[in-house]
Amino acid sequence: MGKRDQATTDVFIEGVRQAIAPGSLFQITTDGFAPYKTAIPNTLSDVASFAQLIKVYKASSDGERRYSPAEVSSVETVPVMGRPDPARICTSIVERSNLSLRMGTRRCTRLTNAFSKKWENHWAAMSLWYTFYNFCRIHKSLRVTPAMAAGIADRVWGIAELLNS
Repeated sequence: MGKRDQATTDVFIEGVRQAIAPGSLFQITTDGFAPYKTAIPNTLSDVASFAQLIKVYKASSDGERRYSPAEVSSVETVPVMGRPDPARICTSIVERSNLSLRMGTRRCTRLTNAFSKKWENHWAAMSLWYTFYNFCRIHKSLRVTPAMAAGIADRVWGIAELLNS
């Protein structure tokens, strides 16, 4: 979490670098956010292929409500680094993660007054939600929690265990 700027993006991508297993090779796809174009090549050039999926939105028509979702007019895939597989250039997984976050956390629901007034409170709420999502909630597609599927937990955590962690 942080500002949408180059410095925060650089720190985030360095965190990705620290989280990958030595010897890993992977493909990463981002939206058209400009700071990714330098942060990823500077930090992950030896381990990743990189592409951007850029959505171009239509201008809203007269009479459309202000909060209606914008309509996508076209999608452009831009290989940036390495040899990204065109069939795997996709942002669906992170978009689904963002939707799950918005649906599961009131303070992230659009057009709400349940926002965090302090950064520390927001950080704590997001940390709690992600820990619950990964350690306490069984996912239908996995039939276990994501933490169990990844091999970092051996059981479903209860709420008491979550709050004491």
